[in-house]
Amino acid sequence: MAELLTSTSNPKLKRLLALREKSRMRREEGVFVVEGRRELERCVAAGFELESLFVCPEIADCCGAAPEGRATRGSRNVFELSKDLYAKAACREGTEGVLAIVRSRELKLQDMEVGKSPLIMVLESVEKPGNLGAVLRSADAAGADAVIVCDPLTDLWNPNLIRASVGAVFTVPVVCCSSEEAIAWLKDKDIRILTAQLQDSSLYYDRDMTGPTAIVMGTEATGLTDAWRKAADAHIRIPMLGVGDSLNVSVSAAILLYEAVRQRHLR
Repeated sequence: MAELLTSTSNPKLKRLLALREKSRMRREEGVFVVEGRRELERCVAAGFELESLFVCPEIADCCGAAPEGRATRGSRNVFELSKDLYAKAACREGTEGVLAIVRSRELKLQDMEVGKSPLIMVLESVEKPGNLGAVLRSADAAGADAVIVCDPLTDLWNPNLIRASVGAVFTVPVVCCSSEEAIAWLKDKDIRILTAQLQDSSLYYDRDMTGPTAIVMGTEATGLTDAWRKAADAHIRIPMLGVGDSLNVSVSAAILLYEAVRQRHLR
């Protein structure tokens, strides 16, 4: 039976709110917060362990998101919130009245397995959680084998990242490491490195992406570091026909990932 929480001063709710906001606390406790039915279902389906579940029955019932069956499996602690309390606990509206604290886990680069002709997305020092989440969503949609986040400037378990990915952070293997580690791993696996950059580059659709391929992107402000430029097997660019010289990193990632999909489907 769910325990009813009635005040923001309740220690359980205060911890939930703190975990939502503080990346250091998430790292120290080894947990993160998931908000929304789809995200939680994908999290549980991926084998993550639920520590606590927070539900607003008034919202969940209206959305058809009552926490039954698989979504609550493994959760020993279920708490009920009023509509007002849920509004304070949730990051945004429209999240079906379901929140959870989940045990985090970390995939190591050396433990990651890929197929014969993998498609890997590599992001260096991407700062905005929304951008990284959107890239993960595109990687999932394009069937990418993995996403490698190098020298991250954002927390992988940031609630905004999880929401922007629509749970793809749970469906695509994601590894955080240094650029040096990623380059060494890709070279060892004979995965071709294509860096997205303006300098000394060719149009992206003129490069073969049918074999083992890593598409590497940096930040919109500074681009990639020299380590990636030197390690690259080829430099690619998206044609810019207007006054701007770059696209949002998540938009660029989607374009390049789907070029790889197009080429592979034409084989």
